[in-house]
Amino acid sequence: MEIKDQDKAAEVPVKDEMYEETVSRLKKLGAEPAVIGEVTKAVSVGPLEKLLNLARANSLWPMGFGLACCAIEGLMAANMARFDLARFGYEVMRASPRQADVMLVCGTVTKKAAPFVVRLYEQMAEPKYVIAMGSCAISGGPFVDSYNVVPGVDKLIPVDVYLPGCPPRPDAVIHAFIKLKEKIINPEVVNRK
Repeated sequence: MEIKDQDKAAEVPVKDEMYEETVSRLKKLGAEPAVIGEVTKAVSVGPLEKLLNLARANSLWPMGFGLACCAIEGLMAANMARFDLARFGYEVMRASPRQADVMLVCGTVTKKAAPFVVRLYEQMAEPKYVIAMGSCAISGGPFVDSYNVVPGVDKLIPVDVYLPGCPPRPDAVIHAFIKLKEKIINPEVVNRK
């Protein structure tokens, strides 16, 4: 009697939180019921996305390029032994945008530098993230009234994490990476269009 009950329990498919959403999407596409059954058995979309987001969050490859003093204070000091950005796996700054998935905009973005900031962002592979580091990158800083300064890098490219300070402390750089990691793991907080 117990063996039959165990067999019946084993036959019931385990439904995760994305099961109903997957079935409704397949029905909207006009899939046949047999196809819906096979897809829901073979692929579980929800946990796969969570697993991919967890992998993305733990393997960030930053591209650091300094536009001004924030690069020295924020990036170089954060990589030194006292703060040791290597503990989190972010120590190797990529020189090519094709190898990076996090852009650190460090310093004042002038109108002359704006085209290559946008070009570097466009050359990065998806998914890509941006950290605006320092008050100059966030809002233009003390130079915002100048004719040649872009009043914030978010006028050019979408920014995921804002890191205030002039210059930001190295522990704030680590905090910004941790916030970006949380944002990647929980994508419902990200609304990028």
